[in-house]
Amino acid sequence: MAYLTLQGINKIYPNGFHAVHDFNLEIEQGEFIVFVGPSGCGKSTTLRMIAGLENISNGEFLIDGKRANEMGPREREVAMVFQSYALYPHMSVYDNMAFGLSLQGVDDDVIEERVMATAKILGLTDYLDRKPRALSGGQRQRVAVGRAIIRKVGIFLMDEPLSNLDAKQRVTMRSEITDIHRKVGATTIYVTHDQTEAMTMADRIVVMKDGYIQQVGTPYELYFKPVNMFVAGFIGEPPMNFVSGVVTNDTMQVGGATLALDKVLSAETVAKYQGKKLVLGFRPEAIELGAEEDSYVLHAEVELTELLGDNTNVYVDMEGVKSILKVDPHDTPKMDTRIAFSIPYKNVYFFDGETEAVIEK
Repeated sequence: MAYLTLQGINKIYPNGFHAVHDFNLEIEQGEFIVFVGPSGCGKSTTLRMIAGLENISNGEFLIDGKRANEMGPREREVAMVFQSYALYPHMSVYDNMAFGLSLQGVDDDVIEERVMATAKILGLTDYLDRKPRALSGGQRQRVAVGRAIIRKVGIFLMDEPLSNLDAKQRVTMRSEITDIHRKVGATTIYVTHDQTEAMTMADRIVVMKDGYIQQVGTPYELYFKPVNMFVAGFIGEPPMNFVSGVVTNDTMQVGGATLALDKVLSAETVAKYQGKKLVLGFRPEAIELGAEEDSYVLHAEVELTELLGDNTNVYVDMEGVKSILKVDPHDTPKMDTRIAFSIPYKNVYFFDGETEAVIEK
């Protein structure tokens, strides 16, 4: 295991493109960290700088307190799993997993012991004689993971390893990778654009946008305590609803309803935003159908419903303001009807209309 420190890391390409800005992060030994964000946000570039595959333009990268900027990939003792499995097609599963150890000059007896132990962990014991073309996508991904963990290095780096799998395989591999991490205990950095992977696998998540860190926290912290609208909208499925309005006489108009802001915000905060734009945020599942106490009560027209089994997504229109509600499937309202729904005060978020930062309650 290893602990990593990234201090003021920047990546600037020769053409002047600034891909990563002032990246600062402490990663504890054995921690499972997930970098998440939309395509082009800098997460894979940051991972490649940690791996030694990209030069660091500015800043300092430390492994166990030792500067690693100038170290090559091998010196850093990292193992990387790529989006493409990068298996040798002419080699068996056994030989693919053993190849790295063979290059290091490890004895055949030791190699066999490690391959068999790793194959047992990954459920590959019965496939060691097969070539990659005879395996399913999930099995090939397990071989790629096995080739990494067999080296017993302190740092695992994974760059969107599940993106080529179908939905069912991704669910299975998520749990398998999490289980492997518990057994092996290596410090792991995992890159994905899929917030579900991030939420289900990570000890902590790093949310990135346009090369900047937006927030670092546990899945709970990012879901319930987002620092800005980007994080609030990125984490959660369906995403958080946002409705903007101007503060007038301590109230805000939302879809024909007048909301008393002092029910959620302090009098000092409300006074600060008089005449300014605020954004109301609420999660689709954080509502109740009907009019409830200690809540903002809104009315809307039902435009579309999606029955998903365990819940129904209800798409509504509040006088031109679109939102999504998540309700119990047994309470699914009919389309083209008018409904009332309540947002408990405790489930309401407010964001600054200019900076998009969350406003503390």
